[in-house]
Amino acid sequence: MIQITETVKHLLIINVILFVGRFFVPALNDLLALHSFYDNRFQWWQLVTHIFMHGGIFHILFNMFALVSFGSVMEQFWGSKKFLFFYFSCGVAGALVQGGVNFFEVTQVITSMQELGLNVNQIRSVLNVQFLSGNYYDGSLFEEGIRQVLGTTDISKVQQSDFNLLFSTAIDVQTPMVGASGAIYGLMVAFAFLFPEARLAMLFLPVPIAAKYFVPGIVAIDLYLALKGSSLFGFGNIAHFAHLGGAAMGFLIMWYWKRTQFNKNRWN
Repeated sequence: MIQITETVKHLLIINVILFVGRFFVPALNDLLALHSFYDNRFQWWQLVTHIFMHGGIFHILFNMFALVSFGSVMEQFWGSKKFLFFYFSCGVAGALVQGGVNFFEVTQVITSMQELGLNVNQIRSVLNVQFLSGNYYDGSLFEEGIRQVLGTTDISKVQQSDFNLLFSTAIDVQTPMVGASGAIYGLMVAFAFLFPEARLAMLFLPVPIAAKYFVPGIVAIDLYLALKGSSLFGFGNIAHFAHLGGAAMGFLIMWYWKRTQFNKNRWN
């Protein structure tokens, strides 16, 4: 049985408190989740705070199980200070990679919309139109918002294909990123670095596999799904590039520490 270490326990408590708290204080989602750089709700601190926010029960259960499983081992091995540095470095790296991909994709759309004669401020205002109805994005509300932003003159420039592109892009812009997955992937990479022969298994793959094969395999699946633009088991809105960013940062830190023979005595 895994013994939960002190720092991991505190992280676990904070995650659970915020997961429950967002149902009573909905403003926490706007304040702490990571919004797109093109979203008017974006704030710099969200690069860190999104790590403590989660979208659903299975999301937080999986991440907290992984945090306890890998995080407790790594904290015991490193100590709390080194563990926290690694954990947040991977989480922030994942956010920057996912945010960078989103920024690049949205910038391409903005460039194409400028060819219609729309200016950047107009397009940004369109992408920030509030069109969420309950738990769904409403096309009619989006169209109404576009008309209010552009007016009768510029709205005539927007064809159906342009509307569809703006609609899907606005959803991408306004869908915040939450979760500790980037940090978790970093911990998984670190675990594979230090304990390559340890046997790991997942619920859908009960056959234990050595960490040196298991972790690269999971990362490879994420890379494939990120490039393909799809999600495992049909679950949507998975930030695959955040997973990859966290894993990459984890690899770089472990490579550097191994190369310089970094040890916990320099932290504690």
